[in-house]
Amino acid sequence: MTAQTGTQNKAIGFIGTGIMGASMASHLLKGGYRVNVYNRTKARAQALLEQGALWCDSPKEAAEQSGIIITMLGYPSDVEHIYFGENGLLQQALPGSLLIDMTTSSPSLAKRIAREAEARGLSALDAPVSGGDVGAREARLSIMAGGAPEAFDEALPVFRLMGVNIVRQGEAGAGQFTKMCNQIAIASNMIGVSEALVYAKRAGLDQRLVLKSIEAGAAGSWSLSNLGPRMIGGDFAPGFYIKHFVKDIGIAVESAEELGLSLPGLALARSLYERLIGLGEENSGTQALYKIILGE
Repeated sequence: MTAQTGTQNKAIGFIGTGIMGASMASHLLKGGYRVNVYNRTKARAQALLEQGALWCDSPKEAAEQSGIIITMLGYPSDVEHIYFGENGLLQQALPGSLLIDMTTSSPSLAKRIAREAEARGLSALDAPVSGGDVGAREARLSIMAGGAPEAFDEALPVFRLMGVNIVRQGEAGAGQFTKMCNQIAIASNMIGVSEALVYAKRAGLDQRLVLKSIEAGAAGSWSLSNLGPRMIGGDFAPGFYIKHFVKDIGIAVESAEELGLSLPGLALARSLYERLIGLGEENSGTQALYKIILGE
């Protein structure tokens, strides 16, 4: 597959090559784009450099050489620093550039970036993703975008190299609000998946056979099918870090409070995941919730 008409002459700056970002940037390289990468730890970008990506010593350098800039970072504070800090992207981006933040971040911060981008003659989208490490590796991410229709249309060929379920949800911030809906649904679902598999174990059942039966029925979910086997196998390596999920839950709680909502399932999930962080599991995958329910 090659870069598509309308964006093919625009190099892409990709900032943040962690577990998901590295796979996402790799698909852009395979799609024929020139990709300029920056990551705080250069070693995390080595595989991309071997595939033909060009290293930049700073986000500023990436912005100065790219017409489209994608950020895939850890926390809203990282996003704010990269966009608004000294030599931030909003200051350094080329005129007419498209800025796409694919971090799960704050809706209010997404709106702020969009306003500042417009004032500087730039375009901006908030486009968080869902699908975890597997979705990123297999280019099957769900991408939920907020921003102007024209910016979304420009980004669409790029998004199609990384995902399959790509929806413009509305204006700036709508992508992040939608991602919060996603995280709220996952939070309670992860409790149910963990409890069901622990219950099966205590009942003396073969957990894998139980999974085979229930994942095809009304209980089926992405978490059950993809993370259930990891729980059963004792594989708690991160597809998505607990520390980042707790960050997401915090954003959702704060946003819900602003909307006048009380979400008891989300509050319970937050307390359980905070317990896991207290046990030193912040760098484990979200499926490590199973340990708390099992009583380990």
